[in-house]
Amino acid sequence: MRLGEMRYIVNNPDVMLRLLWQHIVLAIGALLIAAAVSIPLGYFIHGKQKLTTAVLGVLGMLYTIPSLVLMILLLPLFGLNAKTVIVALVIYCQIILVRNVIAGLDAVNPSIIEAAKGMGMTKAQRFIRVQLPLIMPVLIAGMRLAAVVATAIATIGAMFGAGGLGTLLFNGISQGRFDKIIAGSLSVALLAGSLNWSLQYAEKRLDKIARIRAMNPAVSQKTPSHLGMRIE
Repeated sequence: MRLGEMRYIVNNPDVMLRLLWQHIVLAIGALLIAAAVSIPLGYFIHGKQKLTTAVLGVLGMLYTIPSLVLMILLLPLFGLNAKTVIVALVIYCQIILVRNVIAGLDAVNPSIIEAAKGMGMTKAQRFIRVQLPLIMPVLIAGMRLAAVVATAIATIGAMFGAGGLGTLLFNGISQGRFDKIIAGSLSVALLAGSLNWSLQYAEKRLDKIARIRAMNPAVSQKTPSHLGMRIE
């Protein structure tokens, strides 16, 4: 890659920062919404084999729909704006996150759940204060993959008025500006890598705490407040 091909990034920092921020809002916003949907969904279908198979089958089919086609299908509902793109990204992230939520719940030590039951915790309390902290490493691992997927697909959002780094790619193609194409491609790759590395760091930290809890159930049996301690 020649230095001249990087000139757009150097000469237009204001444009790059604006488009980068738009892309971050699309990708991270969709990722957070997807997590908020997938966690209760995964919890609800966990342990129900037929329902789990059906839900994962539907989510898997949705994931196979080409991103451009899915966004076009969503246009009548949400219009030509960022909402359409965010909804599409949330749909694509579901199969990844729901699978990881179920896998995490399957891996929780049953003795810890029984201890929480013995302390009089309700089903909701057991999930929020015991199971959710324990499955966080697995959930974060899924969010790493979902973040990369969302960052990549969000580039198409520029075609639907959502802005983002995809604007540089499509403008570069239409204008024959290779410097814009390089700027957009490189920025998307760096953003995806940064999100992946950040979540990987969080995953490692949370995994250490989860391993301590899983190996020492007594840690999770002391008091209800201790079961609900913050993970830092």
